[in-house]
Amino acid sequence: MIDEKLQPILEQVLQRNPGEPEFHQAVREVLESLGRVIAKNPAYLEQALIERICEPERQIIFRVPWIDDKGHVQINRGFRVQFNSALGPYKGGLRFHPTVNVGIIKFLGFEQTFKNALTGMPIGGGKGGSDFNPRDRSDAEVMRFCQSLMTELHRHIGEETDVPAGDIGVGGREIGYLFGQYKRLTNRYEAGVLTGKALFYGGSRARTEATGYGNTYFIQAMLATRGQSFDGKKVVVSGSGNVAIYSVEKVQAFGGKVVAVSDSSGYVVDQSGINLELLKEVKEFRRGRIAEYLDLKGAGSGAHFVKAGVGSIWDVPCDVGMPSATQNELTGKDAKTLVTNGVIAVGEGANMPSTPEAIRILQEAGVLFAPGKAANAGGVATSALEMQQNASRDSWSFDKTEARLAEIMRTIHDTCASTADEYGAPGDYVLGANIAGFVRVAEAMRALGVI
Repeated sequence: MIDEKLQPILEQVLQRNPGEPEFHQAVREVLESLGRVIAKNPAYLEQALIERICEPERQIIFRVPWIDDKGHVQINRGFRVQFNSALGPYKGGLRFHPTVNVGIIKFLGFEQTFKNALTGMPIGGGKGGSDFNPRDRSDAEVMRFCQSLMTELHRHIGEETDVPAGDIGVGGREIGYLFGQYKRLTNRYEAGVLTGKALFYGGSRARTEATGYGNTYFIQAMLATRGQSFDGKKVVVSGSGNVAIYSVEKVQAFGGKVVAVSDSSGYVVDQSGINLELLKEVKEFRRGRIAEYLDLKGAGSGAHFVKAGVGSIWDVPCDVGMPSATQNELTGKDAKTLVTNGVIAVGEGANMPSTPEAIRILQEAGVLFAPGKAANAGGVATSALEMQQNASRDSWSFDKTEARLAEIMRTIHDTCASTADEYGAPGDYVLGANIAGFVRVAEAMRALGVI
C-alpha cells in the first residue's frame, strides 16, 4: 500500500501521464516502498523532491524518415527521455521494437535512474528508441534507419551529456551504424558517446555478457544467504537474446542446468540442458527463431518446442526462474505455477518482467526475488566501465572487467539486503533496491537545489 502522504504524488503522475500504464506501474512500485523512508526522514517530502524525481527532465520525440530497399519512404518515431542527471550524464539504452512508445520509454528511464544509482557509479538515468522493427530488414535498411535516427539524436547526446547503449533490437550492428553517423556529423571520435561498441573501435570486453552474467551473480548471492548455490539446480530462462544467452552461459559455469529458453514464437524445453553453442548459432548467427534449435539438436534428442499461446515457459518446473525477455511477461498465474513447482529464487534479467501480482505471490511464498533494477544492473555497470576505459584511452582484459562486474553485483546485492534490514523488511530485495536507489538520487538532488 502507498503511504497517504505519497498518494497525491501518484495521483498527479496518473493525471499528467494518461495512457502510460507501464510508467504508472513503475512509479507505483517505487512509491509503495517509500512510506518507511519518509517516516524516518520527512525532509524528503519538502521542495517537491519526490514529484521532481517522477518527472523527466526532458522528453524528445522526433520523426525518423528513411528509404527501404524498394525505394519507398518509411516514417518511424524516435524517442529519448532524459530522466534524471543528478548523479551524472544520462545513461540508458535504445530499444527498437514496434511496441515502443513514450510511456514505455518513460518507464524504462525511470527504472534506469534507480538502477544506475545502485551501481554506485556517476551516471544518471535515461532511455530511448523507436517503433522501428529491425526484424526481417536488410543490413542496408537498418543502416539507413540508424543514420536517419542519429541525424536528429546527435544534437541531444554526448559523453558528458547523454550516453545511449543498446537494448531490445539494438545490438552491435546497430551501435556501429549509429556511432559511424555520429562521428560523421560531429567530426569527432568521441568514443564515450555510445556504449556496447565492438572491441576494435572502443568497446569493452564482457559488455555483451554483462547483463546475463550480472543477474546470475546476483541470484548466486541471494542463494548463498540460504546456504545454497546454482550447483545442481534446474533453471528456466525466458528470452533468447544477449541477456538470456549469457545467463545460460554463467548458470552452466556455476553448475546449474538451464532446461528452457524462449522467444516471441514460443519456447524450447531440453531437459538434458540447453546446448549453448546451438542456441548461439540460432540467435546470434542465423538471427532465427527458437524452434530452429530443434533442427540443429536433431531428431531423438528429447527436446521439444511449444508454440506461443499454447503454454507458458513458466509451466516448466524449475528451482530458479530468470525472466529475461520483456516487461510483464511473468503473470500472477505464472507465479502460482512456479510456487507450486517448488521454485526457490527468481531474478529479473529484463526490465519489470514480473507483474505486481506475480511479485506479491512470489514474496508471500518466501521465494527469493531479485527486482530488475538491482539484478540486471550489470549491463549498465559495464557500460560505465566502457566509458571509463574510453576516457582513459585504455582497454581492460576480460578477466579484469568481469572481476569488477562481479564485485559491483555483490555490492548491489549487499546494499539491497542491508537496506531492507535497516527499514524492517529483511529479505525484501524490492524494498531494499527501491529505497537504496531513491536515497542516493534524492540526496544528490537536495544538494543541487531546486533544479
